[in-house]
Amino acid sequence: MSLSSIIAPDCNSTKKRIITIFFYNRSMTIPELSKELNLSVPTVSKLVSELVEEEILTDYGKSESKTGRRPSTYGLNPQSGYFLGIDIKKDHLNLGISDFNGEIVRREFDIPYPWTGAVREELDRIIELVRDFVASSGIELPKILNACVNIGGRVNSYTGYSHSYFNFDETPLADVLSDALGMNVCVDNDSRSMAYGEYLCGSVRGEKDVLYVNLGWGLGLGIIISGAVYGGKSGYAGEFGHVYAFDNEILCHCGKKGCLETEVSGMALHRHVTEALSQGKVSCLSRLMEEQGSITLRNIVDAINAEDILCIEILEDIGRKLGRHLANLINIFNPELVVIGGTLAAVGDYLIQPVRQAVKKHSLRLVNSDSRIICSRLDERAGVIGACMTARRLMFERSY
Repeated sequence: MSLSSIIAPDCNSTKKRIITIFFYNRSMTIPELSKELNLSVPTVSKLVSELVEEEILTDYGKSESKTGRRPSTYGLNPQSGYFLGIDIKKDHLNLGISDFNGEIVRREFDIPYPWTGAVREELDRIIELVRDFVASSGIELPKILNACVNIGGRVNSYTGYSHSYFNFDETPLADVLSDALGMNVCVDNDSRSMAYGEYLCGSVRGEKDVLYVNLGWGLGLGIIISGAVYGGKSGYAGEFGHVYAFDNEILCHCGKKGCLETEVSGMALHRHVTEALSQGKVSCLSRLMEEQGSITLRNIVDAINAEDILCIEILEDIGRKLGRHLANLINIFNPELVVIGGTLAAVGDYLIQPVRQAVKKHSLRLVNSDSRIICSRLDERAGVIGACMTARRLMFERSY
């Protein structure tokens, strides 16, 4: 059975299960795999041998054992296939390719690309940039088994449709990109994809119930329950930024007022800092504002890390607001781990400390004592890693 037949949507083979198990376990022996599959050792040994002959698995050598005969360990052959990650940020693209084992083998970050998601020419430009990136990788197109596009807003990963951006007609965005790029393409919400990347390659150390807060220009949530990504019925779960939270008149980009994202997000931080500077308040960004007439979110993050008092005070207020609403999620989900990622995670303790204080104040003690709150270890890499890992997961998990 070839790899192309194993990954076919209608395939429900044990070989497909074996490959998927290796996604989460870098190497295993045949007895370990036999126990996981609840199949006999001879049956598993035969299937593994076939997968090795098909160059999908590889023999990693003898395992460590203090007594008795040392069994061989097996794992995925990194060169048997590749996955493409397309991470669309507010004003730039991050692109990456992972091998079959999940290691990023090529990446390109911070490709300038301001966009609105409402113009077809913007999508055509993304397609052009992705084509150039793949062509420069030296990897043959047929070897790329699947691609995943991370995008914000309402995304139905099951149908491949983005309801917030690039929804020009009834054709799902995934189908448009598949036709244009000549490969299988799926789409997913950026926060959910980043959560999965963090789960596999970031700060998660065995925890199975994890909340990932994506605090970038907007505010999103990725949910991992019992080790599985939770998307809800149509893939819309995690719209944390659009819960009603404030009695304000700030219009959210979703069209409603009072959304949490209007006061807890990079967008809110940027708005408050810009307003403070325009009122003449002192900051290390004052001169930059005078010279250029504007500042970026990254300028603010750099100022916070340089101990700018004004920016730190505004961030701390945002952190306290986030903590109050995160306390509700902790009361509901009782997670083992809460990871705060996205652009603002780069400020570390300046954000984490007010969040933790507010969570402690507003959540149940017996519940919050179970939950660690930390910053992401993947920073800007989370999106690309998550997109590649999501492309791999969706290729193999959807049919069983």
